Amino acid sequence: MTTSANQDSQHGDFRQYLPDLTTPRFTTIAQNDAHGHAQELKEKQAPPWLHGLYKHWMKLLREPFKGITNDGTVRPNLFKIRDEGVPIARITASARRVVDQLTPEQASRTLLHIDSPEWRTWSNPEFLLSDKGIRLDAIAPSLREGVLAVLKETLSPEGYEKALGAMRINHFLGELVNAPRVMNEGSYNFVIFGSPSADGAWGFSFYGHHLCLSVFLYRTQIVISPWFTGAEPNFIDSGPYKGTRILEVEERLGLRLMQSLDREARDKATVYKLLKDPAMPHGRWNHDDQRHLCGAYRDNRVVPYEGVLVSSFTREQQDLVMQILEQYLLYLPAQARELRLQDAKEVFAETYFCWIGGHGDDDAFYFRLQSPVIIVEFDHHSGVFLTNAEPAKFHIHTLLRTPNMGDYGWALRSQIEGVEQDYVWEG
Repeated sequence: MTTSANQDSQHGDFRQYLPDLTTPRFTTIAQNDAHGHAQELKEKQAPPWLHGLYKHWMKLLREPFKGITNDGTVRPNLFKIRDEGVPIARITASARRVVDQLTPEQASRTLLHIDSPEWRTWSNPEFLLSDKGIRLDAIAPSLREGVLAVLKETLSPEGYEKALGAMRINHFLGELVNAPRVMNEGSYNFVIFGSPSADGAWGFSFYGHHLCLSVFLYRTQIVISPWFTGAEPNFIDSGPYKGTRILEVEERLGLRLMQSLDREARDKATVYKLLKDPAMPHGRWNHDDQRHLCGAYRDNRVVPYEGVLVSSFTREQQDLVMQILEQYLLYLPAQARELRLQDAKEVFAETYFCWIGGHGDDDAFYFRLQSPVIIVEFDHHSGVFLTNAEPAKFHIHTLLRTPNMGDYGWALRSQIEGVEQDYVWEG
């Protein structure tokens, strides 16, 4: 990977925000593993804002799954069973090799029903709030390699490299803040839903700090949604993976699109001028999600369309939209990605682009592209482990949702014989 000196300098600014590791927060996390760290949150209710968010998430989880919509009404018949060329035989074989290695205790935690509500219990903070499946840093190397092989067979080559980049950056952060047992390259859980098969419906969840992938498979069709990918910082400046950087293409393309708009379109796209704007209604910003709306446990959120219609853009600007969406669909194998891009292009007349913040070269910002078939969000964040009080370009959250019941392959399930739809949390 090649980088410019200017980029390296800009992203290297994170080192001025390294925390004081002698404070109780960091001395405590240094002594904990992932389970102890999560227990701190649940028992001591600290930090209070995150414990409050966790309690709210548990409340949201009790709602039957409906899916994200723009107005509260699910739009039907948007997603169909089709051939997307997914190498299902190879994916299934790699998943079965994992299953064959599981102990009875591991299997009871890892092999869940296809319609288990545990699909929805992923989250992106470093706290292990839902401890299910197997965790990569706590299993034998052969089993860990088997899980990574499932990812490699399922994702596109470039999508797999992006996932590895997120995992390596998470490890780098763990070293920076002396929390290697909580944040490392293997601090991710893996769960299988249904029985791996080339003919039936099944899938898996792979989730942990700053990387969460929900994968649904049916024959040669795939849904990777919802997913979350983040990084703090998004650049490794030392060690064996020095030069690793993720999410900079999405950042660059989004800013380029915003800067290409004329003043009228930019004004229409800008829903708030400040990243934490006094004009925001209560709840529009929160400590964890900050500006993004479609993160963990937000499966049923109503997200109204905002901003400017993509159909009003020039051809060059619409090409930029397609390039942004391609980055967000990067995890998908090539044929599935192209089909999904075509789906998105066909509804440009119902696709909105919105923006929060400034649009200068050095400004932090948020943007969203939203249509009936896809939602993508990009958000620069303030520090969680680093100490920057204001959003910075080295801390990024990105995510993708498929609205109208498309998440978790849900809209396809009613079209598959034998797959139930009774998705209520009773925990």
